[in-house]
Amino acid sequence: MTDFSTKTFGLISLGCDKNRVDAEKLLAEIRLRGYTISDDIQKVNILIINTCSFLGNSRKEAIETVIEYAAYKQGCLEKIVVTGCLPQKFIGEIAEELTEADVFLGTYDYDKFFEALESAYSYGRANFVGKGQNKFSAERVVTTPCHYAYLKIADGCNNHCTYCLIPKIRGKYFSYPMEDLVAEAQGLGEVSELILVAQDVTRYGIDLYGEKKLCEILKKLTTLDNIKSVRLLYCYPEMIDDTLICEIKNNNKIVKYLDIPFQHSEDRILKLMNRKGTRQSYLALVNKLRAEIPEIAIRSTFICGFPTETEEESNALVSFLREAKLTNCGFFAYSREKDTPAYKLKGQIPYKIKRKRVKEMYAVQKEVSKNFLNGFIGKTVKVLCDGINYDKNCFEGRAYFNAPEIDGKVYFNANSAEQGLFYDVAITSADSYDLYGRTEDYCL
Repeated sequence: MTDFSTKTFGLISLGCDKNRVDAEKLLAEIRLRGYTISDDIQKVNILIINTCSFLGNSRKEAIETVIEYAAYKQGCLEKIVVTGCLPQKFIGEIAEELTEADVFLGTYDYDKFFEALESAYSYGRANFVGKGQNKFSAERVVTTPCHYAYLKIADGCNNHCTYCLIPKIRGKYFSYPMEDLVAEAQGLGEVSELILVAQDVTRYGIDLYGEKKLCEILKKLTTLDNIKSVRLLYCYPEMIDDTLICEIKNNNKIVKYLDIPFQHSEDRILKLMNRKGTRQSYLALVNKLRAEIPEIAIRSTFICGFPTETEEESNALVSFLREAKLTNCGFFAYSREKDTPAYKLKGQIPYKIKRKRVKEMYAVQKEVSKNFLNGFIGKTVKVLCDGINYDKNCFEGRAYFNAPEIDGKVYFNANSAEQGLFYDVAITSADSYDLYGRTEDYCL
C-alpha cells in the first residue's frame, strides 16, 4: 500500500465555477485524511488537473495543461490525475493518447480517487471513469477568496439546447437534497456572498420533490447567520415565475441580480437552438423584472454566428441589446461541437464572420454599459471589498451588479478597507466597464 501521508497534493481546476466546487470537495477529502496540499508545483508529488470539455478550446486547454505539467515529472511530481468533464466524455479518445496522465476520473468518480491512485502506483495507469457513485459531500476546501463561495445546488441538464454538450457530459438534471446543501453552506464559515450555481438553478427541486424548490432553499440559506447575501447565476428564462420574482424582491439577503442566458433574440434562431423563448417573451421578462424590482441587474450571454444566422438576424440582435439595455453581457462565437444536433446543421458560418459579429455585439453593449455606469457618477454605491489592486494602487470591490470574475469592478480609495466587508463608495468617474471612487472619509 502506498503511504500517501508522505505525498504532497496539488490541484489545477479549469473551466466553470461548478467544476471548481467539485475540485474543492476533492481537496476536502484529501485534507480530511490529514494529507498535505500545496500550490507550489515544485513540491507537489500528485497533481490533480480538473478539466472542462464544454468547447473545443476548453479541451485544447485541458490537454495542453496536462502536457505542460508533465515536464515536472523530472522533479518531485510522480502522478498526474486528470478528472472532470474531459475524461467523462472523451475517455475513449484520450486514454491511450494522453500518456502523460496516470489516472482518469470522470465527473462523478471522485469517491474513487484514492482507490484509482493506489492502482496507478501499484499497477500503472488507471482508468476509473464511470466507476464512482457520485456520493454527496458537504466538506469543502474553498479556493475562492475567503469572503465569497459558490454553492452547486444541482448538476446535469434537461434542456438539450442543440449547441450544448452538457447533457452528454453531465447527464440528466438532478438536484442535491436541501438539507445537505444547507449543511454545506453552514460549513463554509462566514461568507459575505454565497453564489448559487447549477446548469439551471431555477429548475432546482423538480426532480427530487416534484415541484420547484428554489424559493424554499433561498429562504433556508438566507436565514443562516454565516451567510450575509446570496446571488443567483444561470436562471433559465422560462422558469422565472412570479414566486421567484417576489422572493428576490422582498428578501433583503438576495442580491438584486439575475444571470439569464438568453443566447439569442430572434425566434427562428432560438427555435433552431431548441430554446423555448422568443424575442417578445424575453423583452416581456426584462420589463416585468424591472417593473417589480426597479434596481434589478440583469446579465446574459449570447451566441453569435449560429448556423444559418443571417446578417439581418445579427442586426436584430443588436437592436435587442439596445432595447433591453442589459446590465452585463457576454458574447461567444458559436462553436461547432460533434455529438450535438447543431453540428449537422447546414449553413455553418465562417469563423471570420462569427468573430466580426462578436465584436459588433461587444461594441453595442459597451455603449449600453457606459450609459448605465455613468448614471452612478455623483452617487454613493455599496461595495463589497475584494482586496487591493496593486497595479492601480487602490482597493477593488464589487457593487450588487457585479458578479465575481465575469463582470466589472469598483476601484476605490480609502484610508483602510478589509476584504469581505461592505463600504459606501462615492463614485467620481466611470468607463465602459468599471466604476471609480472613494469612501467619504478618505483623506488625500
